[in-house]
Amino acid sequence: MPAENAMGAGGSSFIPLIIVFGIFYFLVIRPQQKKQKEQEAMVKALAKNDEVITTAGIHGTVVIVKDTTVVVRVDDGVRIEFDKDAIVTKKNAEAKK
Repeated sequence: MPAENAMGAGGSSFIPLIIVFGIFYFLVIRPQQKKQKEQEAMVKALAKNDEVITTAGIHGTVVIVKDTTVVVRVDDGVRIEFDKDAIVTKKNAEAKK
């Protein structure tokens, strides 16, 4: 009989663990996946004349879009080629108004 009580108590200790994992999933994992999908969509939609910010904090305008890279104009006559993954965000055109 004592062995049955020990197994019963061990089985019920998994319930709080499952609840904590569920909370962790909805508060951390799911929002991270959503943000990653939005980032991928933004990178795929990059086009010429989009104003962007890179992971290094460099602001510029997209001049050329290639398969895996983009060429960004950061000043008159200064162009830098970045991996598409280095683009963090596009500046909102409405923010200028």
